[in-house]
Amino acid sequence: MSLSLTLACLWALAATIVALLPYRRQFPPGIALLLAAPFVIGFVAWEHGALWMLLALAGFVSMFRRPLWFLGRRALGLDPGGPRRGGPRREPPPEEGP
Repeated sequence: MSLSLTLACLWALAATIVALLPYRRQFPPGIALLLAAPFVIGFVAWEHGALWMLLALAGFVSMFRRPLWFLGRRALGLDPGGPRRGGPRREPPPEEGP
């Protein structure tokens, strides 16, 4: 296996291990993985071409969909919405009239 694919596999394993950490401990290694991903994907594209780059990009987007959603909404100036606490919000039942 080539060096770029080996690095991509190690990146995916590291991202999986970070996902197993408690939520508050995910941020520092998660940010490092998020910043390293474009370089790893670019290296894969440089050695193997567009098809392998698209596969690596699909894996990246699949693993980091929530942070990417948050950053995308924030970049567009929309409410990023954070993690909700206390479960889903529910509307009160409508009052019945006489």
